[in-house]
Amino acid sequence: MSLTRHQDFLGKQFNFAEFIRTTNQNRLSKVAYIDDHSQLTYAELFDRMARLGSALIASGVRREERILLLMQDCNEWPISFLGAMSAGIVPVAVNTLLTAEDYAYMLENSRSQTVLVSDNLIGTLSKAIEIIKKDSARKSPFSDIKSIIVPSGNPQTLSTFQESHPEILVHDFSKFIESANPIEFANTAPDDPGFWLYSSGSTGKPKGAVHTHANPYWTAQLYSGPILEIQEDDICFSAAKLFFAYGLGNGLSFPLSVGATTILMAGRATPDAVFKKFVELKPTIFFGAPTGYSGMLASQDLPPKNQVALRMCSSAGEALPREIGERWTKHFDCEIIDGLGSTEMLHIFLSNRPGDVKYGTSGKPVEGYELEIRGEDGLVVGDGEIGDLYVKGPSAATMYWNNREKSRETFQGAWTKSGDKYIRDKDGYYTYSGRNDDMLKISGIYVSPFEVEGTLVQHPAVLESAVIGVLDEAGLVKTKAFVVLKKGLEVSKDELQAFVKERLAPYKYPRIIDFVTELPKTATGKIQRFKLREQESSNN
Repeated sequence: MSLTRHQDFLGKQFNFAEFIRTTNQNRLSKVAYIDDHSQLTYAELFDRMARLGSALIASGVRREERILLLMQDCNEWPISFLGAMSAGIVPVAVNTLLTAEDYAYMLENSRSQTVLVSDNLIGTLSKAIEIIKKDSARKSPFSDIKSIIVPSGNPQTLSTFQESHPEILVHDFSKFIESANPIEFANTAPDDPGFWLYSSGSTGKPKGAVHTHANPYWTAQLYSGPILEIQEDDICFSAAKLFFAYGLGNGLSFPLSVGATTILMAGRATPDAVFKKFVELKPTIFFGAPTGYSGMLASQDLPPKNQVALRMCSSAGEALPREIGERWTKHFDCEIIDGLGSTEMLHIFLSNRPGDVKYGTSGKPVEGYELEIRGEDGLVVGDGEIGDLYVKGPSAATMYWNNREKSRETFQGAWTKSGDKYIRDKDGYYTYSGRNDDMLKISGIYVSPFEVEGTLVQHPAVLESAVIGVLDEAGLVKTKAFVVLKKGLEVSKDELQAFVKERLAPYKYPRIIDFVTELPKTATGKIQRFKLREQESSNN
């Protein structure tokens, strides 16, 4: 279907939750979700999301107002997300691994007065509310939380919260929706605000990206269908959680658009936890990130191919090193489809294809998106030249909420500045060359930290690495590598430097190497090089 036909299909009225309901009207008895405790059929999903939307309206939440979704992955998560959207209310899905200070900021920034929160996160939420209360300079009439809704809450936890915040109503999720009548879908338009996602903060303070009702439709139609070819009989399992743009597509937009089944896991996607799902629930499609794939390959408990049912794997979050992709494919006889997406574009717009995987690259543009690599002068560069990657496509966020400066910097007319450096080869494949603020200029020549990192991890003793620029005594930039070794293995700094010199231009090898036990990362697994730079600055 052409973009024009998709736009005609969306029309003047489009509610994403209604689209999902209509798409699956003949699959009501089929299992939509399997979480750590139970299964949820499509019929149950649609009934409960409609009741939640009705209950939110009855509680005083109005159309286009925001509610904070601070929940670990469970069956109530898609009910809450789609239930809010069905009523024209805007869910703000937030990372469950942040601090109370982060949530205080997000509550005020989004002006959410209702929070759907997992039981084990109530304590952190309570601290966030206290931070807002105590800081009078930040206090506003929009920061007062009126209610929280908790699935399967521990009575003692709820009682403690109520004692600390008697002005806030506490609802049990099931009781909150059980007496509500299913709501009619709100008459929303494709460009109406549908939900927010906060940027992961790999380069600093998170920003609230405002997405429309149509945006998840576009990602499903342009990427999930043509590239991943997810079918009704697939079982999807994503290590990335639903509150991430990547995870939201993997675990909600994509499978629900075709009637597939999704596995949800509340806890961390450790190798052992993922292997357990692989063997017991037999997912056919797995969505992970390079760090996770590396950790699984390093595990002695990696299951053999005959114990899993994987037909395809996906990777995003940061570029997948060639060595990891090749080792995974050799073990499972299953390709990893690596691609590039972003919170701002909602999902992947640059991708490898099944049967056309070129490990070490991010593939080619997804049909429906246009890409340009621009130099410092703003002009498009030629093949073989590094530049800033810009993307144009229908799933772009409309803005960063309440942040005009950053919105103008990122959303430039029809184009979105990705913040990534890329290079395209003569065959049209794009290769990642680092974030804009990560690029190093050594002796007047740009060096990609990712290229050096990708070479270091090819050494059999190296698990992962991060490269930054540091100033020497003469004030010149030199490359410094932070290296995590595999358990029980050793290698010298001289050997690693020689290893890189043999594979890259000599000026690119790391002049300084520090062996560390771990690297600072976001919850998505992205390496936070800015924290390494801050650490170096404080040490000098």
